[in-house]
Amino acid sequence: MRQNYSDDIQKQYYKITDDRGKTIFVINSILYKGKRRINWDDVEEYLKIYVGKSYEIKDAHDVIHIAKDFPDEYSHSEDTMRLKGTLAKAKANASQGIPYLIQNATDKRYKENLAKKHRFDAQKGWYRYMTRFALPVFSDTGEICRYNCFRIEVLVRHSNDGKKYLYDLVNIKKETSTPLES
Repeated sequence: MRQNYSDDIQKQYYKITDDRGKTIFVINSILYKGKRRINWDDVEEYLKIYVGKSYEIKDAHDVIHIAKDFPDEYSHSEDTMRLKGTLAKAKANASQGIPYLIQNATDKRYKENLAKKHRFDAQKGWYRYMTRFALPVFSDTGEICRYNCFRIEVLVRHSNDGKKYLYDLVNIKKETSTPLES
């Protein structure tokens, strides 16, 4: 693994490139530590810092806007409510890196909107992109001993106003490859 710029391991956020040339966004800070239950209302409140901002996906050159419905959907969607344990903690902590997860998303896919409830807000369909991030695993002494890598899909609705809006991050999976060593 190689870093794209010279930050030390104590830096809060940075990017690395894996052996296949794919970007992994590393988040060194754990805001949501609960092993049993995540307070999703706190996550929703945190996500409000992104509302009204826009970020460009470097790979696809798509500008993704963050609307006021995003924090609630991210925190209380059916996908989120199904999450337990490590995956719930990972999604909650991924909230810190929303801009970077969007900017480094790849593998753009399109799907027509078929749901009646989204006939206005996703009139032009849906896009999905893949992005990856890593979170630290701490030893008993509080030192970072390794990182667990995750992949997650960035779900974007294409509205009738022609803009693309971040809707949720879904289908999180822990990668089974060897974890990153610190």
